[in-house]
Amino acid sequence: MIDPTPKNSKEAQKYKKMLEAPVKPLIASLALPSIISMLCTSFYNMADTYFVSKIDTTSTAAVGVTFATMAIIHAIAFFFGIGSGNSISRLLGAKKRTEAATMASTSFFYTFLCGLCIAILGNAFAAQLATLIGSTPTILPYAIQYMSVILIGAPVMMCSLVMNNHLRFQGSAAFGMVGITVGGFLNVFLDPLFIFKFHMGVAGAAYATILSQFVSFCILFAMTWRGGNIPIRLGNIHPCWPIAKEIVAGGAPSLVRQGTQSLSTIFLNVAAGAFGDAAIAAMSIVTRLSFFAASVVIGFGQGFQPVCGFSHGAKKYGRLREGFWFAVKAGTLFSLAAAAVAIFWATPILEEFRDDPLVISVGAAALRAQAVTFFLVPLTILSNMCLQTTRHTVGAMLVAAGRSGLFLIPTLMVLPRNFGLTGLVWSQSVSDICGFLLAAVLIRGFFQQIPKMDGAK
Repeated sequence: MIDPTPKNSKEAQKYKKMLEAPVKPLIASLALPSIISMLCTSFYNMADTYFVSKIDTTSTAAVGVTFATMAIIHAIAFFFGIGSGNSISRLLGAKKRTEAATMASTSFFYTFLCGLCIAILGNAFAAQLATLIGSTPTILPYAIQYMSVILIGAPVMMCSLVMNNHLRFQGSAAFGMVGITVGGFLNVFLDPLFIFKFHMGVAGAAYATILSQFVSFCILFAMTWRGGNIPIRLGNIHPCWPIAKEIVAGGAPSLVRQGTQSLSTIFLNVAAGAFGDAAIAAMSIVTRLSFFAASVVIGFGQGFQPVCGFSHGAKKYGRLREGFWFAVKAGTLFSLAAAAVAIFWATPILEEFRDDPLVISVGAAALRAQAVTFFLVPLTILSNMCLQTTRHTVGAMLVAAGRSGLFLIPTLMVLPRNFGLTGLVWSQSVSDICGFLLAAVLIRGFFQQIPKMDGAK
């Protein structure tokens, strides 16, 4: 087969970089913009939580409860974005750009339709949904205000995440970073403006979020047309079973991971609700802080994923192996540093969000407990990403389900009942240990199956 890509084109230069550049500097260069993008993505939720916490404890708890809805939206978006992105990176590694272009536009189309359905159905049953995800009677009115607005922006929010993943899997994480970063900073500016200046309360935080997401969407769409990336074109939309099958195979682990995270958030809200609104507020703040720290580790993984996909597609298994362990080591070093900060400064960190003594007490204990096992998280996350990108769907789904669902949900059902508030704050740590052990077994089996190649770059 004749390679249709001109040897002096941007596409050819990118292909050469992904398969021939030294692995460690390449992953570092791809990870940095991915980390910034992930931090800005988590910043949307962090900013809403921070500014809403200045209103009162009930409003803080309401935004925390609706994090489950955001997790559902993100779960479906990552299902399409990573499912198609994995395929795109392997197709580009095999020099099949035409097929990759079809995958990119078709998955974008699927995502928009799904987001539209979520916006319509979610608002039609907003009250029932808010109650289902753990809202107490006092929290419910505020949760509906926030969630109804967020749901309206679901199509734009989901398509932005898909385009960001497409750019990342093509080795253009910096392009995606621009769109996500601009939106993140805009959200920080608009939150206090809408909440306090315009007196819109929790609804103002939601309006600030979806407006910022729309700006990100416009920038990301423009970026798909630059730098040799694959643009989104109507003519490239070809809905068919083979494309849907590839998205399902590549995206199912992400859907499981994000979906179980959403489900575990619901269980967390219900478990914390037994100890009052202050406990819900405290655990929601800690959840956001933990996700913020984990975003850096996920960013290392996202820097590794395109290298993993290209290397696997080109059968450069030694390069894949080297990249994996470099990302794990880098993520673990960061995790140890983040854990130290959380353990020694847990109380001052919580005081930045609320001045409620009970919220601070519960939150500080939970943050320290999660910090103790945070160094185990990088291997778990990287194993999931490696198995997913190389299309080891079952193993990836098991790892994805482990930390956020398979182990966390049972611990939330058992520990708080038997050990009270102490059991609640240690539930995530117990789940982290179990998830780490499962990931270690599965990733060891994966590397035993693929060939060992010496002298990988």
